[in-house]
Amino acid sequence: MATGTFDLLHMGHIYYLKEAKKLGDTLVVVVATDATVRKLKHNPITPQEIRVCLIKELKMVDEAYLGNEDDMYSIVEEIKPDIIALGFDQIHDEDTIKKELKKRKINVQVIRLSKYQGQSDLEGTRRIIQKVIAAHEFQKKMQHIEGES
Repeated sequence: MATGTFDLLHMGHIYYLKEAKKLGDTLVVVVATDATVRKLKHNPITPQEIRVCLIKELKMVDEAYLGNEDDMYSIVEEIKPDIIALGFDQIHDEDTIKKELKKRKINVQVIRLSKYQGQSDLEGTRRIIQKVIAAHEFQKKMQHIEGES
């Protein structure tokens, strides 16, 4: 099982899911709800339904579900994965997750994956958003200079 926001899909996400797939026979992905994304990161760019559909279309993904914003462990109880793969930069603490899983009598291995070492400045959602904002601001500046505003 892999989990995440997957807002503005990028190569870091692809790497994470490919590495998670290598850990088992089936890759189940849980996509965070819009409310969870707002609480933990930012206002989502892409609605949750579209993010789930995009993840389902990836060839390394066998199943994809929308998470539960009230109890992130309920879907783990439902799916019963052997392994939960955490991305290198996910805020979740492995020890906290392991304690909660043990408390709920869920026997799941938790593995933190390594960082994607790509070649682009478009490997993170926040970086993509910053680049779009910078491009928009540049366009506005050029329109003002050229007298179009």
